[in-house]
Amino acid sequence: MIVGYGADGRLMDVHRPAGASGPVPAVLLWHGRGPDERDVLAPVARAAAALGVVVLVPDWRPDAPDGERAQLWESVVFARRNVADFGGDPGRIVLAGWSLGGKAAVGAALNPAAFGGWRPHAAVGIAGAYGSPAPSTGTVPIDDVRRDDPLPPVPVWLVHGTADPVVPVARSRELHAALRERGRPVSLDEVDTDHAGVVLTEFVPERARCLPSTARNAVEAGSRTAEVLALAARHSGDR
Repeated sequence: MIVGYGADGRLMDVHRPAGASGPVPAVLLWHGRGPDERDVLAPVARAAAALGVVVLVPDWRPDAPDGERAQLWESVVFARRNVADFGGDPGRIVLAGWSLGGKAAVGAALNPAAFGGWRPHAAVGIAGAYGSPAPSTGTVPIDDVRRDDPLPPVPVWLVHGTADPVVPVARSRELHAALRERGRPVSLDEVDTDHAGVVLTEFVPERARCLPSTARNAVEAGSRTAEVLALAARHSGDR
């Protein structure tokens, strides 16, 4: 299903599990740096939905002249207001993203003041880098780890390919170590693939785009990413 969201009617894909009864957890999944590339995340979104969660994948434009935060926030507002219409639970929305979208998702979870104090059920960062400002907050996620917060922290789940030449796995390891040092709930899955394979795709140079992949490492790694999205959405309590 494709729906419009926000003031300009930007598009969002809605992936729903088959045969679900009652509200199920939901995932709002942001794509990476390429503008309006929600299609890139369709394979991993479908795989996660098959595990029993509603997955919303919005287009957004990191190159927007007025900044990216407004579009990201509009997608959050839409998800909170409308996810019940798609069979999702508005009280259990995971914020997730791949690459730049991963930085944005984790950044918003670590600095909820930037999004009006809203806290997702959990955050999932897929192949993200966390040592520079997040488009969602304007602050650096790894620095936000050190910010004192009287409220319970948002659990963070990280997935990263060990053969990623675009964003080295060391970026996720750094954030994982920083969160553990502060006693915050975090996990890191390292999978044997590259930047594209972690979301069930492969980069095709002649198309200058990531397209669905049937390569074994991409299928195995991307399937694990889908599992992490579903686990984060269903999880409650300490790990």
